[in-house]
Amino acid sequence: MIRRSLLFTLFLLALGGFMLHYRIHPFLVAEKDTVHFSSTFFLANIFPLVDLVVVTILFLSRKTAIYGYLLNGLIVIYGTIFMTHFSIAGLMADPVPPSQWIMNSLFPDIAIAWADFFVGKALYDHYLGRK
Repeated sequence: MIRRSLLFTLFLLALGGFMLHYRIHPFLVAEKDTVHFSSTFFLANIFPLVDLVVVTILFLSRKTAIYGYLLNGLIVIYGTIFMTHFSIAGLMADPVPPSQWIMNSLFPDIAIAWADFFVGKALYDHYLGRK
């Protein structure tokens, strides 16, 4: 039961992260009778999409959980670096008072990514029988 709950939590965090990311970078945009595809925005959504699909699938089995744990960690590290970079660049482009730095940055999104990582760690530890 704990494994299912952790797996479902991992999936929901990845889904939420993907949906937030897609809202900022929609790679499929419907206009009138056609749908336009943006390859640039699609590339921006690769990490959240891999987290949602591949990491979740890898955590379904005890044998592949180590790969899910590793991939999940890499995605979170890369995501943290990219989001920190864009936060700093955004704060420099549009100066805001220091009291607003946290809320005008991508820190809340980074926190969601790290929560996703620690749920993955708890799931991996559960597979190994660690308490």
